[in-house]
Amino acid sequence: MYSVYILLCEDESLYTGIATDVLRRFHEHQKGIGAKYTRARKPVRILYTESFKTRSKAQSREAEIKSWTRQRKLALIASK
Repeated sequence: MYSVYILLCEDESLYTGIATDVLRRFHEHQKGIGAKYTRARKPVRILYTESFKTRSKAQSREAEIKSWTRQRKLALIASK
């Protein structure tokens, strides 16, 4: 199972990624392991997750969400 997730970072920016274990990945981001983006902006909270059976479906959804404006991402988060 793969999940798409959106994190809130210290600078109020949003980071979107995929993982098989979102909580583990969140802790890795907090420790500075992984994405360059989150090393520079410490993640403070998981705002959204969505699960998929395959990696390819999760990657497609991640790419879709990353293309959205901040407002659209916030609307997605609010809808859950």
